[in-house]
Amino acid sequence: MKTIFNNKPVLAFFFLIIAGLEPVIAQSPTVIKLGDAIEMSLTNSKQLKLSQTNVELAGLSIKEIKDNQLPSLGVSASYLRLNSPNVTLKLGGTSNDSTGSKGTPSINQAMYGMVSASMPLFSGFRFKYGIESAKYLEQASKIDVETNKDAVIINTIAAYTNLYKAQRAVDLVAENLKSEQDRVLKFTDREQNGLLARNDLMKAKLQESNIELALLDAENDLKVTRVNMNLILGLPKNSMIEASSDSFESLMEEGDVASWELKAIENRKDLAANLIRQKSANIDIKVAKADLYPSVALTAGYVALGVPGVITVPNAMNAGIGVKYNIASLWKSSTKINQVRMHAYQLKTNEAILEDKIHLEVTTAYYNYVLTKRKIEVYAKAVEQSEENFRITKNKFDNSLVNTTELLDADVAQVQSKINFETSKADALMAYKKLEHAAGIVQ
Repeated sequence: MKTIFNNKPVLAFFFLIIAGLEPVIAQSPTVIKLGDAIEMSLTNSKQLKLSQTNVELAGLSIKEIKDNQLPSLGVSASYLRLNSPNVTLKLGGTSNDSTGSKGTPSINQAMYGMVSASMPLFSGFRFKYGIESAKYLEQASKIDVETNKDAVIINTIAAYTNLYKAQRAVDLVAENLKSEQDRVLKFTDREQNGLLARNDLMKAKLQESNIELALLDAENDLKVTRVNMNLILGLPKNSMIEASSDSFESLMEEGDVASWELKAIENRKDLAANLIRQKSANIDIKVAKADLYPSVALTAGYVALGVPGVITVPNAMNAGIGVKYNIASLWKSSTKINQVRMHAYQLKTNEAILEDKIHLEVTTAYYNYVLTKRKIEVYAKAVEQSEENFRITKNKFDNSLVNTTELLDADVAQVQSKINFETSKADALMAYKKLEHAAGIVQ
């Protein structure tokens, strides 16, 4: 019995139970609606989880810049073992004796410890603009996640429509095989009673064999598409699922292409991310120019020094302001600044490229959707025509007015028209979703 679950946790739990009971009982296919499939794929997408790490990395970049604004504190200590050097001390004396004195201490070791602290006061606005640029990049990363969500949605819809087409192909071919098997039984009786040529019976049997092969291919395609759908939804690979036919029964109005292009300019996330990255690049120019300014920091330190028998300094403390300026930055910074400017120019140029790409994608998707809607109308007529053609041909065959080949050809045309019709409905849904995706509003 087919059951429709709208609650995702219940649905996932159901599949886990079914997977555990698989060796014992045969699974009944569970129908999944398109909206549920999209929700499950977004929850279980590994690609989205990977994209989220880029947002977290961007947030850590901001934190790193802020951490660099905090005071730095360093501690060092050393113990040195020395040889016995000749030492001459000249501390304000007038003696010309440069050979040393018998009272010179023996120095064979030295110790010192140092604590230093520094807090940046000014760094050419490097921290200010660096944080501003990093925040823009974080926003762009978040938009990239939304872009990847759209990609997951459209891939899910594509897999869903493929599953539906595979299901309908199996159903229609299986139905046709049953009809063909019945025909073979009738032809066999007529052949045994001398009312049908054996050659006509062989044609029917050959047709039956061809349909059996077609059914095997259709069933194999269904297995593959079902496994693909299970992987996208994060379900056990052997889960028996089916696409709901309700998703393919109604068609949306296409509107006009100009309104779709306007929606795309307003909603395309890749275009929005590029604009934000342009802002970041413009800020990066200011960051690069920071090297042209001096750096100012508040410094403090403590030193303890000990040379046994010579000197002991237990509490040398210092505090002050340090200024640092790299004069070479006057001629070295220009290359870095030009590189950043070139990056900003690339992003600006990429904006124009994206706009052209969006125009082409929207236009193509729009006319493809219009085409698929018209195909549905044509295929619907083809189904009616093929059914009427088969009915007439069968009547003629029953009255010996047409041969077996014409009857079998009419039967094949009827089945093919039904498959084309079901496929066109799935293609229409996919075409409309691609149009939404091109406009940046797929859901």
